[in-house]
Amino acid sequence: MAKARLSSRYSEAEDRSIRLGLFLIACGILSLFVLVFCWISPTLQSLRSQPANCTVVSVLHPEDTFECVFTCGAPCRGTSRYPCLQIFVNNSESNSVALLHFDEQQLVLNPKCSYVPPCERDNQKNKDSVLRWEDDFTREVRGHAFTCFFNRQRRPDDVLWHRSHDTGVLLHCLLWPMVSLLLGTLIVLLTVCARSLAVRAEALQKRTRPYEVCQGLSATPSNRRGNKAEQPLSTNSDLELSSPTRTLPLFAVPVRRRDREH
Repeated sequence: MAKARLSSRYSEAEDRSIRLGLFLIACGILSLFVLVFCWISPTLQSLRSQPANCTVVSVLHPEDTFECVFTCGAPCRGTSRYPCLQIFVNNSESNSVALLHFDEQQLVLNPKCSYVPPCERDNQKNKDSVLRWEDDFTREVRGHAFTCFFNRQRRPDDVLWHRSHDTGVLLHCLLWPMVSLLLGTLIVLLTVCARSLAVRAEALQKRTRPYEVCQGLSATPSNRRGNKAEQPLSTNSDLELSSPTRTLPLFAVPVRRRDREH
């Protein structure tokens, strides 16, 4: 019973390890597909943009304003407005004037403006945020050339000030799903190999048992004969040791009785 319980426990442990390995494999494949569509594709498109030298040509403040959505909690949600800021630069790669954008996300969010502020409930705070970014940008650039990123195929009339994705994002998106996939595969393979080795060892043990039994049966008659041959020796020795004549001293002298002499 103890052996049966022990084997059942080992089988349950092996089943759990196999399930864990399959779960890790499924998580790795699923996360890889999700990251490919959500992060890897935009990252590859961002990395296709080439660095170029840009110089500021003009800074415009159109009168148009755009809406943005702000949230201040679950029940609090609404829209506010922010002013548009347009910074036109000269691109050294195309030798043409292009509209500068902060990064790819803001380019997709509003392709007509250079900067989209964090949406606040108050319109004045949105305006102050745009003016503050304009002052910081002009203070950093100060009328000289700076590095921008240009994609001729997708956006020939737009340039980016920063990349929102780099090679680090691509590395993490590929590394962790592959680690999960490899770890799950390794767990499954090790469990299957351990089970196959246990089965082979059990089969080999079953094969060697009949051979040992046959050897034991062949050895028993010879042992019995040997025991029968040795038994008389042991009895003779016991008789010799137990006989009283053998226990007499070597120098014992027989004493004659006087009545017999007379």
